[in-house]
Amino acid sequence: MKMSKTSKIIIYILLGLVALYFLSPFVYMLFTAFKTEAEAIAYPPKLFPETWHFENFINAWKAQPFGTFFLNSILVTVGTTAGQILSCSLVAYGFARFNFKGKNVLFMILLSTMMIPWDVTMIPQYMEFKMFGWINTLKPLIIPAWFGSAYYIFLMRQFLMGVPRDFEEAARIDGANAFQIYWKIFMPILKPSLILVGVLNMISVWNDYLGPLIFLQDRSKYTLALGLAAFKGVHETQIIPMLCITIIMIIPPIIVFIIAQKYIVEGTSGAIK
Repeated sequence: MKMSKTSKIIIYILLGLVALYFLSPFVYMLFTAFKTEAEAIAYPPKLFPETWHFENFINAWKAQPFGTFFLNSILVTVGTTAGQILSCSLVAYGFARFNFKGKNVLFMILLSTMMIPWDVTMIPQYMEFKMFGWINTLKPLIIPAWFGSAYYIFLMRQFLMGVPRDFEEAARIDGANAFQIYWKIFMPILKPSLILVGVLNMISVWNDYLGPLIFLQDRSKYTLALGLAAFKGVHETQIIPMLCITIIMIIPPIIVFIIAQKYIVEGTSGAIK
């Protein structure tokens, strides 16, 4: 049943109003970043600044060693994303395509770990990483990702369950072993799911504050999230620098999401169209 032109216009107007409602705080934050401190706290507030202060971004970036923080965030994000993609896809491949004794029990134990909040394991992990000598390094933020995540494993496993057996049977006839089938057959098929996992992990790690706060002590190891918190003082908060760094910080996830958005739906809809 085709919708009339009037119905489409009404739906687009309603969707536009909803989008405007959710975007308005970000728009106000963007314009406020170009104001002075006095204009930012003035009442009643004004949307546009009287004078556009583009130097606010430069001053905010120079206020802390944000170049170092930015590189640390990139290193942690890339390292964890690569680890999650490789480890989770390999485990998901084993659960989806192999039959072995106790597989369902192991999979249920794996899923049950998602019910344990990170706050419960935080102290044992800290004690373990301290024993390894990893405190005040980026290792506690990167290495655990190479052992997989229950949610991402479940996501990829469900994706692989929709792949017909004909693919691997044809590969076995051609002489491919299990790892070759995983790497050359299923990894290309998993591309939408891999991109989805990469985007979800990137957004989660890029915005992570609690993990770096616990494991990092030296400012040279800080990530952007910790550097952003440095603008919060005991008696006052530097509003304009905080807004400028926040805008800079949200640009990479937005870019990644825009580039990968067409794969996100494919990654959750199944392996074979």
